[in-house]
Amino acid sequence: MNKKIQFEKSSGNVFKDLDLPNAEELFLKAKLGFEVFQIIEKRELTQTAAAKVLGVKQPEISRLKQGKFNHYSVERLMTFPNRLNHDVEIRIIPSEDREGQQRVVAV
Repeated sequence: MNKKIQFEKSSGNVFKDLDLPNAEELFLKAKLGFEVFQIIEKRELTQTAAAKVLGVKQPEISRLKQGKFNHYSVERLMTFPNRLNHDVEIRIIPSEDREGQQRVVAV
């Protein structure tokens, strides 16, 4: 039995692949939220300690951990790395012959 498995190549944005409205914004929020939580875990902060640093209540840290980034604006998510001693840089670069995209790159 030689069945071919059919698949579709991802665009790199799962929200766009699912044809969700505001896919670029959702992807940006997810990337920002993920990076914030990576910093929290790297610093081995408890949820209570992370909440204190970020100036939020502990349940909000739990919400971040669960990937519920739609409760936050992009602007608010961008303040969290700053409070965790990280810079946030916005660069605008040409996208050549395609529509531009938004991305988060952590170093």
